Amino acid sequence: MAFAVSALVKALKRVLSRRQTAAVAIGLTAMVTAAPAHAICQLIAEAPYKSPQPGQARVWNAQLEAGQIQIRYIGHSTFELETPGGVRIATDYNDIYRPFLTPTVATMNGAHSTHYSLAPDPEIEHLLYGWNPNGGPMDHDLTVEDVRIRNIQTNIRGWDGETRRLGNSIFIFEIADLCVAHLGHLHHRLTKEDLTRLGQIDIVFAAIDNSSTLRLDSLMDVLGNIGPAMVIPMHFHFAGALDAFMGRATEAGYTIVRAEIPKLVVSRASLPAKPTVYIMMPGGA
Repeated sequence: MAFAVSALVKALKRVLSRRQTAAVAIGLTAMVTAAPAHAICQLIAEAPYKSPQPGQARVWNAQLEAGQIQIRYIGHSTFELETPGGVRIATDYNDIYRPFLTPTVATMNGAHSTHYSLAPDPEIEHLLYGWNPNGGPMDHDLTVEDVRIRNIQTNIRGWDGETRRLGNSIFIFEIADLCVAHLGHLHHRLTKEDLTRLGQIDIVFAAIDNSSTLRLDSLMDVLGNIGPAMVIPMHFHFAGALDAFMGRATEAGYTIVRAEIPKLVVSRASLPAKPTVYIMMPGGA
């Protein structure tokens, strides 16, 4: 761009006086040194997750449209959901994988320390435990602005192999005419009652490690019974887990999509017509 301005000034010298040429050059330079449109758009698209350069101001994300949800994969089992109204939700919030901004709502599960926090950010308005630390049930059904959040509790295995009753929750988020379910640290197939309480689910976050949660045979049964339009894998930290899951999902008729970035904006209109596994690599924070 600077080269083009220089060439234009040289051409103007042939037809304008020295004073006129200087005035035009000053105006052109001012136009070029102003922030270019592409740079501004990029900053808006990446903020608030991109740290500003020295001297740059923080620019916040534009608001989502009415029917959209933004999903970011932070890592392990933590996703950040953003609603059209600006509510931010962090799933399986913990002390290792956290979104850049303090969430409005944080859900946690009791399997192990990468699924809950011992020191949650005190600015979180709603901290939802997926298990009752004192024993017994822990039921949630609340509405926070434009999102309804509820849970279904399931049992898990302890490190000693013994069953821990109601140690996990499937959290369901009803946002923008979509239903999103985070299966948590699921350790067993779902009952008919569980499936009835779930209702119609559009997007499922599913642990696919094939080790510490469900084995693939059981997981594929669970996903088949739920019948979502989109499955977003998580918890695939074991070597070979992602490849093994993709193989089974392909056999089951899912379309496999590997995303280039750990962010997805989705609406009911953009849901895939054919059941799809949408794979994001961690790093959305």
